[in-house]
Amino acid sequence: MRSFKYYTATSWEDAVATLGKYKNAQIVAGGSDVLGWIKDELTGPGAPLADVLIDIRTIPNTSYINYDATAGLKLGALTTLTTVAESSDVQKNYPGLATAAVSPASPSIRNVGTIGGNIMQRPRCWYLRGANFPCYKKGGDFCFSVTGENQYHAILQGELCYIVHPSDTAPALISLNATANVMGPNGAKQIPFDQFFIGPRTNVLKETVLEHNEILTEIVVPPPAANTKSVFMKVTQRGVYDFALVSIAVAAQIVNGVWQDGRVVLGGVAPTPYRATDAEAALKGKKIDANVALQAAQDTLVKARPMSQNAYKVDIAKNIIVQAVTSLVS
Repeated sequence: MRSFKYYTATSWEDAVATLGKYKNAQIVAGGSDVLGWIKDELTGPGAPLADVLIDIRTIPNTSYINYDATAGLKLGALTTLTTVAESSDVQKNYPGLATAAVSPASPSIRNVGTIGGNIMQRPRCWYLRGANFPCYKKGGDFCFSVTGENQYHAILQGELCYIVHPSDTAPALISLNATANVMGPNGAKQIPFDQFFIGPRTNVLKETVLEHNEILTEIVVPPPAANTKSVFMKVTQRGVYDFALVSIAVAAQIVNGVWQDGRVVLGGVAPTPYRATDAEAALKGKKIDANVALQAAQDTLVKARPMSQNAYKVDIAKNIIVQAVTSLVS
């Protein structure tokens, strides 16, 4: 492994300032994702070789869970996935998020992996991660999945690059109408997670709206409205320790079996967590049963454009929408 500079940040402002000094500086916390990029020496405009690592674990008070019935939930970006999953406040008030936090990888990885890192991790596409493929996302001029092995790639909103977003917690946070607190050179700002992720249509080299010198510092989830239920489900190829083929997060207000309002968000099917607004519209005001849920699923997946090897994801997505939605009234 080649050498690089290593900085220990003393504050969010310090980390932001150091990022601004170096073009190829990268943030490291749990390190589950970024160290793989360094080890494999991937390169290109969309995958610059890190020559400076900024350790944010040395910043005080970055791992915490605070819940208040009025203000909602606040999660420090460096809070581990295990801590989130085991929090009684999260389990009681946001069960979908608790399930999403316990879904990634193995217990040993969740013990060091942070919720901020899970949100910010980069795609798992083997062409992007392969050193010998100058794909669009690395700054090349071709998506190798179009004519290659594409069984794990996008069936919705694919264009130029057919990655799928790998995070389990991101769909859950979007379903819960969460907000990202971000620190940058001009101070702190808030970005709804609805607007946080961007796909190849917007910028093929990036996955979020954050600039190079901006850092996710905190996640804020509003208090659940009365009669709100939430759920997260995930289908994987292996039984454990795997990324989602398809996942779903649903949070909804349901009164006497009737869907008052809510959000349906899919993972593993699009370059960003995919908010299924067609499903939401089909469910609103309806008494939930399997037929209503199936119509919502069909309204969503009619837009699917599967590739040569991943049409199976359409059926999985339909089934998981029905399963997740009906579970809220069972």
